[in-house]
Amino acid sequence: MKNKLIILVAASFIHTIGLAQLQWLGSGKKVDPFHYSQKKEGSFSMMAIASAHPLASSVGAEIMKEGGNAFDAAIAVQLVLAVVYPDAGNLGGGGFLLGRNKSGDIIAIDFRESAPGLATKDMYLDKNGAPQHELSVNGHLSVGIPGTVAGLFKTLPYAKLSFEKLIEPAIELAEKGFAITEIQAKDFNELKPEFLKYNTQPIAFIKNTDWKAGDILVQPELAETLKRIQLYGPKGFYEGKTAELLVAEINRGNGIISLTDLKNYEAKMRVAISSKYRGYTVLGFPPPSSGGIIVSQLLTMVEPYPLKKYGYGTIQSMHLMIEAERRAFADRAKYMGDPDFWKVPQKTLLSNAYLTNRMKDFDPLKASPSKNIQPGEIPESDQTTHISIMDAEGNMVSITTTLNNRYGSKTVVGGAGFFLNDEMDDFSMKPGVPNLYGAVGGAANAIAPGKRMLSSMAPTLILKNGNPFCVLGTPGGTTIPTSVFQMIVDMVDFGMNATDAVNKPKFHHQWLPDEVKIEKGFSVEIEQGLENMGYKLRLVGGIGRSELIKILPDGKFEVAADRRGDDSVAGY
Repeated sequence: MKNKLIILVAASFIHTIGLAQLQWLGSGKKVDPFHYSQKKEGSFSMMAIASAHPLASSVGAEIMKEGGNAFDAAIAVQLVLAVVYPDAGNLGGGGFLLGRNKSGDIIAIDFRESAPGLATKDMYLDKNGAPQHELSVNGHLSVGIPGTVAGLFKTLPYAKLSFEKLIEPAIELAEKGFAITEIQAKDFNELKPEFLKYNTQPIAFIKNTDWKAGDILVQPELAETLKRIQLYGPKGFYEGKTAELLVAEINRGNGIISLTDLKNYEAKMRVAISSKYRGYTVLGFPPPSSGGIIVSQLLTMVEPYPLKKYGYGTIQSMHLMIEAERRAFADRAKYMGDPDFWKVPQKTLLSNAYLTNRMKDFDPLKASPSKNIQPGEIPESDQTTHISIMDAEGNMVSITTTLNNRYGSKTVVGGAGFFLNDEMDDFSMKPGVPNLYGAVGGAANAIAPGKRMLSSMAPTLILKNGNPFCVLGTPGGTTIPTSVFQMIVDMVDFGMNATDAVNKPKFHHQWLPDEVKIEKGFSVEIEQGLENMGYKLRLVGGIGRSELIKILPDGKFEVAADRRGDDSVAGY
């Protein structure tokens, strides 16, 4: 009994200290969760941040004003997004962090979800071998072992402030609430039938009447989960009460994650991909993300061509870029997977000789049908969110994190208050069978216990003459690497500023299905010209929600948040 009392006093002490340190959070204060607005672009001298929600960006800026660096902000912002942006911000998902500290060290943290110990190669096939997509996309069996909390603590050594302080804004926002946006109100109302279907306990996102913009969302169970992490560190999530609540929830829905799965999960350090493009150094994330390899491949394939002369949004430039995208995604399907389980031929995939050969059959006058484009010959030997941060010390952080589908598995952990991912769908359940995003795969990305599913996330850093130049990234499933590719070309070849690079219409091809997704904003002449070349176009409402920070010649940070959502910038 005496030991329990000491623990309770310690928890109370930490919580009180945190509140005392954060007097800037509350109604009418520096960060007001009940009255806030979006800021889509800005220019700042000391630091800049762009994220999916105004409250998260504002908290990140204030954390740095309180003495933190870009890595402190990265931790605090992810935690706040888990509260204020539940469709993708998360405790129950995973992702990748790519950073560069003020000393020039490159940090690549892999906190991607992994398959449970009871997972099997054919777990989503029926007795006749037919895929059961419903099981891999929604509900308890679709859940991979969450990695986000492990990733936060793997980031902590690069930060300056205590974790107790960095988590406090998220606790307060969960406990006292915040005003939801119009988009969130629409989501909660639209998804109410699915929330009812896939949850076994009452959740904060369902109420008897319709949600509307400005309603206050209070999440007391999530607040208690965050307090356990504050007090016990990673063990406050992967062991103890939270772990028990998570496994109990999984068991109620016939899922397969165990307490042992949670206890054994680890975030991993990876070696970043580094490539050159027109004199710039582009740093990307390696497998188990395909994003870094694809972005590097795309840039290398188009570099020999005069894109600046072709111009943005012309038939000539779009045709070249689409054909490069088609070839990169064909390689993704065959060669990319978790490097701890599959030998990814990364060196060859990134080599100039290989990529020059991949473009040998490029026809400048017509589309190449995907049935004629196969993966290159190598001898044997997305709902997601992004955060970009830079500070005056020279630290750069690019983080893409996800639950996969919008609100993940649609399942909230009963008694713990957070959504679980549906990342198991990112495995290849059967060779040639597309996943939620239409991506196909084979043996490289087959399901296996402990394996990390292949991702398209592409957190990216760009250096100019060895110095920080740009931090960028986006959500969007398989459209992530093609959007990052286009933003780089927009800035480097077409001379765009941050706002235009983020917001100009985008397009996407991923080999299969053989179609080009295209946003509104391209002229009818361009669309007809591409169709005349043999392309099948599919108009989509939006591609990605990008966050980009660029250093201007005068040293200021030019920052842009995507117009496509509630995304917002902050800085000072």
